[in-house]
Amino acid sequence: MNDLVIPFPTLGHLLDSWLFQHVSIPDGWQRGEPFGQTRWQYWCTANHYRIREGAQSVDGRPLGAQAFVYRKSLIIGPQKSGKGPWSAGLTSAEAVGPTQFIGWAKKGDAYRCADWGCPCGWEYAYEVGEPMGGRHPSPLIHLTALTVDQVDNVYGPLTEMIAAEPLSRLLLVRDDFVRIQGSSLGGKRDRIDAVTSKASSKLGQPIHFALQDEFGLWLESNGMQNVADTQDRNATGMNGRTLATTNAPDPSENSAAQKLIEEASEDVFIYWDEPPRDLDFSIPEDRIEIFRYVYRDSPWVSVDGIEALSAALAKRDPGQAERFFGNRMVRGKGKFFPDMQPWDGKRSPVEVRPRTKVALGFDGSDANDWTGIRLETLGQHQFTPTYTAGDVTRLALWKPEEWKGRIPREEVRAAVEHIFRTYDVTRGYFDPYLWQTDIAAWAQKYGEKRVIEWPTNGIKRMHAELVRFRDDVLEVDSAFTHDGCSEMRTNVSNAVVRARAGETFIIGKPEDHQKIDLLMSGVLAHAAACDSIAAGLGKAQSSKVSTVAFGFN
Repeated sequence: MNDLVIPFPTLGHLLDSWLFQHVSIPDGWQRGEPFGQTRWQYWCTANHYRIREGAQSVDGRPLGAQAFVYRKSLIIGPQKSGKGPWSAGLTSAEAVGPTQFIGWAKKGDAYRCADWGCPCGWEYAYEVGEPMGGRHPSPLIHLTALTVDQVDNVYGPLTEMIAAEPLSRLLLVRDDFVRIQGSSLGGKRDRIDAVTSKASSKLGQPIHFALQDEFGLWLESNGMQNVADTQDRNATGMNGRTLATTNAPDPSENSAAQKLIEEASEDVFIYWDEPPRDLDFSIPEDRIEIFRYVYRDSPWVSVDGIEALSAALAKRDPGQAERFFGNRMVRGKGKFFPDMQPWDGKRSPVEVRPRTKVALGFDGSDANDWTGIRLETLGQHQFTPTYTAGDVTRLALWKPEEWKGRIPREEVRAAVEHIFRTYDVTRGYFDPYLWQTDIAAWAQKYGEKRVIEWPTNGIKRMHAELVRFRDDVLEVDSAFTHDGCSEMRTNVSNAVVRARAGETFIIGKPEDHQKIDLLMSGVLAHAAACDSIAAGLGKAQSSKVSTVAFGFN
């Protein structure tokens, strides 16, 4: 338990004791020991469950969210500081613990687990005038993040906590959700679901609590801003609340976390303990002091280990390192290709003859970003193809501003037909976003083994292909070459690194007008070519039969 002085009424004291009694540390050397909150965790719990002065029930009914000062909390902290296990513990409390305000304590009042369906026999004696808590009668909870891997930051620790008593008697882990036992009504909706951006069918559910993890990665462009708005509305409609956690966001991405910070709403609690401003992250001695400050309440973290990891990361992207480990909101500075000389050195204009075996990469949009196709021979020469529509030959790249504000889908379809008619496409990787119907039609026409959906929002998978693509460009002796397409070069030059969980990254555009869509098509084409070779779809053939310039500068 914690001795931090809290100067306002809160269920935080009750919940601190409840967590220590019911929840176990999920990993590390102290695995299985009672979960005791650190000072930052206790402070955030106390504030999220802060009760309004003079809150009273209406007609004997609990007030739900109206009893609390804050409708939402945003917790910003450095990586490995304990956000995941802490929010997993609070999720278990929202499921079967005393998170609902039920009145003010009088002399002799106590919280007794036996009264709320828990067989452990634990009791908590209230101070006179202290807020009292009880279980939610019909809990429905969402653990939410952009990808399954990110959801597991909380869902993983939660399932470890549930494995031990007494939570194992109250929460049952199923294949893809957790069943909540012993609520007053015992309904089928009493459950905890792991939810990603793809689980649109779940977003209309009447949740009373949502944990929104990696909130700094929730953007309009990946659909997660809409998820945040939907969950907040649904929780409010059910008299519930939401809790968001994140590393310090990148201000260039305009994330849901950044918007919440800038709104500065009085009914949103924001915890963000930034290090002193006079410490310079680029100076090793100052960087150590920053780490000592931001991890002072996370005793399981080795500052020396964080320094070694951060120093290595800072060589590629100092902004990323400062956000992740220094807990500062700074703009990403890392270029995907900091030096364009290796890219330029791989230029080798050649003629790719009809019926050559090629792999295809397709990244599509509708009305803002570009849509483009890149092809790569099994000799690993990559190029932007052309197609003929009527009497006009065009590059397989479409910009909305050149087509009255929208991507010309008939032109794209004509290009795909031309490519499959002209070349022997062994495998094509198509990002399905906004193009599912067309991709399904192409798969039916050209074969499901040649037209394959390849979602680019899978973080680990995309990271691996970005690394492979960049390594093959940087490796002087690799077989990879390209046509020198000026549009592709601009996209390669534009791309910046966006850090994701752990050591993974994706790429993004520094500003909206600095597009990277053709580069994404190139990465997919390279992946498809390498996978085609590995699958034995044809002996790698050299397309370098002549040096023919294509007019790219």
